Parts: sequence; structure tokens; C-alpha cells
Amino acid sequence: MITSVRMRRRLRSARTRLRELRGVVRGLASTRHPLLVHIIPVRRCNLACTYCNEYDKTSEPVPTDEMLRRIDQLAALGTTAITFSGGEPLLHPELEQIVERIRRHSAIATLITNGYLLTAERIERLNRAGLDYLQISVDNVTPDDVSKKSLKVLDQKLRLLAEHAEFDVTINSVLGSAISQPEDALDVAQRVRELGFKGTVGVIHDHSGQLQPLSERQQAVYDEIMNSRQKSFFAFDYYNLFQQNLVRGLPNQWHCRAGSRYLYICEDGLVHYCSQQRGYPAIPLADYTREHLERESKTIKSCAPYCTVSCVHQVAMVDHLRENPREALARFFPSQGGRQAELPRPIKALTWFFLSSKPNGKRRAFQNAALRILGVK
Repeated sequence: MITSVRMRRRLRSARTRLRELRGVVRGLASTRHPLLVHIIPVRRCNLACTYCNEYDKTSEPVPTDEMLRRIDQLAALGTTAITFSGGEPLLHPELEQIVERIRRHSAIATLITNGYLLTAERIERLNRAGLDYLQISVDNVTPDDVSKKSLKVLDQKLRLLAEHAEFDVTINSVLGSAISQPEDALDVAQRVRELGFKGTVGVIHDHSGQLQPLSERQQAVYDEIMNSRQKSFFAFDYYNLFQQNLVRGLPNQWHCRAGSRYLYICEDGLVHYCSQQRGYPAIPLADYTREHLERESKTIKSCAPYCTVSCVHQVAMVDHLRENPREALARFFPSQGGRQAELPRPIKALTWFFLSSKPNGKRRAFQNAALRILGVK
């Protein structure tokens, strides 16, 4: 059974990759739409991790009809991908209906969850709804006063995902000052590989999205996990060197596109820069226009140099590639030993499309045909 589920997961993953590629090409072709939106269906959470400032214990779920309206409004803005976060999104009793609405608009649907509420039946419902991605962060091996998102507690849920999930699953190992045993991240990463899931490593930020440098011990664990990861074009954070600087206490020079290419929609339906900068610009989604997108695309954010919100960085990579393609490629894929790094095939294809200095008639015709197939033209 697990083998057949993995086969279906691979087939669905291949289709999702094509849709992602279409989204990247659309993002390179135009800056007038959001690439990624985080939306909150419920602020309440069933856990109380001490480092988290993104939950409460009392909020009711956003009414389903209102959530569907917000999804429609995001689709009208041309949004490429929509991610549910919280709180704990699975506390929304009709989350699957909202996922279906995202997929009806051909957008990519992603869920960030603590995993506690997953059951075989709920996973099957998410399969039928068309969920593309699910992400869980596992903070430690054994529960402690900081976090109950431990491998000991969640391993059964991870096995359920391995047995039933047809969508892609990513497990995030966590490092940071609040985590007392950084070596736990290595155990989590090993278990992720055993289950056949994708793994990432994240660093806990403070309540403004900033990061304290990792200790030597934490950095060693971070480097070991990063070096063991499988390379993938679509795992933009692998090539994004911003976190390498942050864990060493160094700032990054980049232009944040929050409020434009990335949006954070709170439970009240207001648009914010991100989860750590709530209150800016705090405009109702129903009133948000392409003029707002263009204005916020140009706005300088003072928090950017030490920001750890990886989703915002990943989105900014597309615009960096669009505006300074050769510089971006050199930064994302630095030379190794004096030799140009081997580019992944999707990057080679995009380079062929957008960086050809003298495209001939046949190449231009092929480019136009491919863009039509991708739904960009």
C-alpha cells in the first residue's frame, strides 16, 4: 500500500512541479501579481510553544464563506500559491472546502500544521481536496517546556502521512536559542530520510522576525543538515544564502517584496507584510489593489537585513532573477573551485528562454509556443 501511495505522490508531485514552473515563468514575465500568500483560517492553536507569537487560545475559525471570498479575491489578484498557517489550520472544520476553492482557481495549495490533528481520514480528505504541500516543523526528539512538537509524539503522524498522503510532505528541523538540544535536529533529519519525505532546517526568530547568531555547536548541526540535503531547483531556500549569513550574525543586502509579491492575510482579513510585521500596511484584502502591490514592491523595509522569514526571501529570488538574471544566477549557484556550478535543468531551461543574447527565429517561435503551453501567453 505504501508503495502505491508513493507512486501516486510522485505523479501528483510531477504535475505540481509543472504548475510551479508555470508560476515561476509568470513571475519572471510580470510583477503585477502576488507569488505567495499566507492566510490564517483560525488564530487558535491546540499547542502553546513558548517561542511562538502567532496563536491564541480563544479565537473561533473564520467563517467558511468569508474564507472562500478571500480566496476568490486573491485569485483575482493573480496569486500563484496560497499557504494556510495559524494558529493551527486543521482546527478549521471545513479547511478541505477552502483547499478545493484554491485548486479550482489553479493556484498551489499548501498547509503548515503542527501535525497533532492528523488522522488517516483527515489525510484522505486533504488528498481529495487537492492539497499540493504539507509542512510540519519538529522541534525536538522529546517534549519539553519549550515545545511539544517532538519526534516522539509526532512519529505516528509522520507514519500516517507516509502511508496515506498523496501530496508532498516536508518536515522542518528546527534550531535556535530556544532549542536546548540542537543535535535533536540531526535525529529528525535522519527520520525524515527514512520516511522518504523532503527535509529542511529552520532557525527560530524573535518576535520581530530577527535572529540571534547560532552558537558554534548549533552552526555545526546546521551545516551538517544542509550539506546532506538533496539539491532541487524548486527548494529555493537551498540556494538562498541569506540564512547562511544570518546564522553567523551577518546582515543580508536584498530588497523585500512583502506587501506585493508576498502577502500575509490575518484572520481579520487585513494584508500585512508578514507574520512578524503585523500592522503594516494593515489594509483590508477586499480593498487591496494592484496599485498597492506596486507601491509596496518599492517600499524599503528596515527589518530586511536581519529578517529570517524564509518565504519572503524565496519570493524575492524570482524578482532578483527577473531584474538581474546573470548576477542572480552567479549568487544562487556560485562557482566551485574556480568552475561554474552545474545548473539544474529547470534553471538551464529558464536561462535558455530569458538570457539568450541573439535568439533566432526558430528559438523565438519555440519560446512563444512553450510559454503558451505553460499558460503564460
